[in-house]
Amino acid sequence: MPTPPSRPLAALGGITAAGFGLGTAEIVAGLSARLRSPILDVGNKAVDLVPVFMKNLAIEWFGTNDKIALLVGIGAVLAIYAAGIGVIVFRHSARLAGAGISLFAVVGSAAAISGRSGGSWWSIIPTIVGSIATGVALIALQRAHVLEPRKRELAKPSQSIADLVPNSRRRFLGATAILAATGAGAAAVGRSLEARFSASDSRAAVRLPAPVAAIPPIVETGFYTANRDFYRIDTALTVPQVRTDDWSLSVKGMVERPFSMSFDELLRQPMIETDITMTCVSNLVGGGLVGTARWLGVRLDDLLSEAGIDPAADQIVGRSVDGYTCGFPVAALDGRDAIVAVAMNGEPLPLEHGFPARLVVPGLYGYVSATKWLSEIELTTFDAFDSYWVPRGYASMAPIKQSTRIDTPKTLATIPAGAVPLGGVAWAQPVGIAKVEVKIDDGEWMAADLGEDVGGATWRQWQMVWEATPGRHSVSVRSTNNDGEVQDAERVDPLPNGATGLHTIVVIVADS
Repeated sequence: MPTPPSRPLAALGGITAAGFGLGTAEIVAGLSARLRSPILDVGNKAVDLVPVFMKNLAIEWFGTNDKIALLVGIGAVLAIYAAGIGVIVFRHSARLAGAGISLFAVVGSAAAISGRSGGSWWSIIPTIVGSIATGVALIALQRAHVLEPRKRELAKPSQSIADLVPNSRRRFLGATAILAATGAGAAAVGRSLEARFSASDSRAAVRLPAPVAAIPPIVETGFYTANRDFYRIDTALTVPQVRTDDWSLSVKGMVERPFSMSFDELLRQPMIETDITMTCVSNLVGGGLVGTARWLGVRLDDLLSEAGIDPAADQIVGRSVDGYTCGFPVAALDGRDAIVAVAMNGEPLPLEHGFPARLVVPGLYGYVSATKWLSEIELTTFDAFDSYWVPRGYASMAPIKQSTRIDTPKTLATIPAGAVPLGGVAWAQPVGIAKVEVKIDDGEWMAADLGEDVGGATWRQWQMVWEATPGRHSVSVRSTNNDGEVQDAERVDPLPNGATGLHTIVVIVADS
């Protein structure tokens, strides 16, 4: 009888076979822009099903790397699962291992079909082919380890089957290495095939129109957030690749005149430039999930006036190409610069920030308003429709809460005694900031100097000089908006509609 491989070797065989199967699935997925890797299908489903507290925890721990952390986690779980199948197939029951592979095929297929954008039956093809390839790889490894003697191997009468174990192990490890290399190569080929569907060249070909009225840029250092540094929080594990030739925007629902337009038609609409600060609802007090950019786009109120909004409609829903939805009140069309944006900081929207078009609405958290990779705008009611995050525990109404942040110095920094510059930003959209105050330890609130007042749609910079004395000190900051409202000091977590509280840091002032 054949001698089974050790458990570590069996586990290695299972992981290698799964890698070969996933590499094969990547090649299949790379044959069409409508097909996806099973890992991404399962990952997207995990994003939809994960409890809100876990989503918030992931953002708190990993920030904008939360998607990478999710994919690593899925990979780790899959590796453990594959290792278990390897142990079962090589040491116990091939039939039971076949059931394990079938379970993976079922889970992957269900994730592909039940995606937000509604998968078709053929979306399961990468998963099915990858599962079959995994089974074939396991059979190949199993045969490589069979220790039944061959006549030429038992040339000497004194030789036993046990003498052949090292040879069998070498054959097994050799087959494992070949499958691992083949799987990695297949994955690389699959990725190169998928690169054909990139929208990078389409973005590079865009020629932005001039705005109807250009506005001078703000020259204060640090006012704008560079595109490469702008936070990205969304539910897309991979950036949707939408070419302008394939894109269209439809306006539908409770409107008198539904219509759709191509990207070229959108660019022919009157464009405005506007500076807007965007904030994620998951941003903690003093956090970095906030940024300011100069946007170019078509006013949403002008666009929707062409459609004619039904007076009974009270919600505007933006739908992404991947099925994600945001929903915000029609009442937000109150004169603020809500736009369908096509450019960010002087260049076409970056792919990861929604190219070719997205919604940007001042004063509302991104989860209800900032639809990236926009494909539809639907007029409806809050009673009739809940956007993506509302059933998951977030509020349907989400005005951005007034907040103030200390950017310099950093908390726990050691600084010299004497004149120490303090600075940061404050925002109260769409009202605007009138005053920022700083408090050292338990002292009195002191007024800071304010930067240029660009308008209520953006943050406002602040600064002051503090005569620091040696020791450990706390520095707190608060703001007052143009309506005379002082920032809420009560500490509240982001769920369900944004965090509140005063940003406080601790610094160590060294003897001079």
